[in-house]
Amino acid sequence: MIVVRFAALLIVAQLFGSPTLAQDDANNYPNRPIHIVVGNAAGGGIDTIIRLIQPMLAERLGQPIIVDNRPGGSNIVAAQAVAKSAPDGYTLLAGSVGMLTINPAVFAKLPYDPMRDFAPISIICSYPVLLMVNADAPVKSVADLIAYSKANPDKANAGGTGSVYQVATKLFEMRAGTKSQFISYRSHNDSMIGLMRGDVLMAIVDAAPAAGPLKDGRVRALAVLASQRLPKYPDVPTILEAGIKDMEFELWAGLLAPAGTPDAIVRKVQNAVAEIAKSDDMRQKMSDLELIPVGSTAADYRGRIAREIALWADVVKTGGIEIQR
Repeated sequence: MIVVRFAALLIVAQLFGSPTLAQDDANNYPNRPIHIVVGNAAGGGIDTIIRLIQPMLAERLGQPIIVDNRPGGSNIVAAQAVAKSAPDGYTLLAGSVGMLTINPAVFAKLPYDPMRDFAPISIICSYPVLLMVNADAPVKSVADLIAYSKANPDKANAGGTGSVYQVATKLFEMRAGTKSQFISYRSHNDSMIGLMRGDVLMAIVDAAPAAGPLKDGRVRALAVLASQRLPKYPDVPTILEAGIKDMEFELWAGLLAPAGTPDAIVRKVQNAVAEIAKSDDMRQKMSDLELIPVGSTAADYRGRIAREIALWADVVKTGGIEIQR
């Protein structure tokens, strides 16, 4: 009888794992290099942010941080790889708005579920975006843009890169009561060139790549889609100040682990990210790149993902954006 009970307990332990062993793993974590999987090629997009924090994260965790670039498929390749990884804290995911909150809205099928397959750790930083127009357009404000778009529907077009900017543009249309034709560009540089040439009337653009054209006067910023004005552009109103409600939109970069990763490991990485985000050195480095340090809790990150999934699902459905099948 004792043998049978012992065998049963052994089976349960094998199936569900031992809390004691899991805690031991967390206490010893990390004891080997940590891989962060990034859905962009080296030097592009979120890769820049991960490499920015890489040395400081390695210093705080006491192990090398290896950046594993797996570009392609709207970040699906990277997300799927981490979703299938062991939940031991040694394979993490560099998460983004597009990967985790917009992909579920624009793809009929995904090989991962953002809420089920990952354990959010922390939002590293956010990066604000600007609503911009060509400098030669007869538009000086958001109110002007709305009036011009309604009066000239054949000239009301917008540019951007991929589904992230398409759904953000659609959200603006829904809030402003306008319509525009969206023109998709292959890169942020191409999108900015199209705006500067006047190929498109408006675009929602990251603050960093917009800095040069703004300084040269080739484009005009009408609003920042954030809750506060940007220190570098104090004269540019927020979208709410410009008269549009429920239109706040910003991009972010975060870290996630596979679902089932011990809470203690998640907290250890979360605390390290928070310390990095609060450091004066990192704040200055991020400011130079038009980034806003965050260092959120895991709970706040999970809540934000859930809210944005619901938002973009509604925008895609209500706005009639075509689902990719």
